[in-house]
Amino acid sequence: SKDTMINACLVAMEINSLLPGADTPRDTEGYEGFYHLTSMSGDVTHATLNYIVRDHSATSFACRKETLKHIEKIINHRWGEGTVKLTIKDQYENMAVINKQQGLTVHPANGVYTDTLVNALLYHIKDLSGINGDIRPGIVHRLDKDTSGLMVVAKNDVAHRSLAEQISTKTCRRIYYALVEGVVKNDTGFVEKPIGRSKSDRKKMGIVPDGKYAKTFYTVVERYEKNTLMKFELTTGRTHQIRVHTQYLGHPVVGDKTYGYKNQRFDLAGQLLHSKEIKFVHPTSGEQMHFECDLPDYFANVLSKLKRV
Repeated sequence: SKDTMINACLVAMEINSLLPGADTPRDTEGYEGFYHLTSMSGDVTHATLNYIVRDHSATSFACRKETLKHIEKIINHRWGEGTVKLTIKDQYENMAVINKQQGLTVHPANGVYTDTLVNALLYHIKDLSGINGDIRPGIVHRLDKDTSGLMVVAKNDVAHRSLAEQISTKTCRRIYYALVEGVVKNDTGFVEKPIGRSKSDRKKMGIVPDGKYAKTFYTVVERYEKNTLMKFELTTGRTHQIRVHTQYLGHPVVGDKTYGYKNQRFDLAGQLLHSKEIKFVHPTSGEQMHFECDLPDYFANVLSKLKRV
């Protein structure tokens, strides 16, 4: 069943984090296929994990009983509970546009298997595409946990393929607003620097010579005494792209706890980065679709304070 497969995927990820010596892929991003648990028992200290990921085959390893008990909690977790708020901007037969709130992880990953956007989607929408595997149903593109705003979700594989192709060919336009540190001089410009895993901190991304090609266009919306409101449009979709490129410019996003200033002026839960607009072609009708949403209250409140200075 879908629930079983989702949990099996999470078990594999959890084993990676609990058993660093286990012979399992460290990074699932970029792999095709999914993990599948073939057997596991809490009564013995041995588990066999079969993962179908490219050329990998079945593997088995020993682990402690307390580890198995922890993993069993994941397997027994109830999926699709309505505990996560989901703001649906608009909904159609084969897709939906949602407005993701800040602080919400898009899909389950290492150590996080509850209260994600996927949990909410399974509860509120039910029918979702399966191309990205059962751990990411309906997910065509992602937003960082603390980035808010518009996302399009596919309800079937036909819509998923169309939307994914539009994102790949840059015909799907995604426009972001961010408040950055300092006063940006140029009204318009772009950053064209490769992004990859940081050499000094593997949990972070950075500008690295052997990274993936990344290009970000920007426009100044409004300047304040010590900050700038900016609009961004991506021609690529690298992890943390806007956050890394603004840091490279010397103007990191306000509230960014990973790439921003150590001492923040405002009491924020995360970065002031918002997916404000999304434009694409309807997967079946060919109609031009354009959605826009307001900045969240906490973002607008900071701008109001800056205007009063």
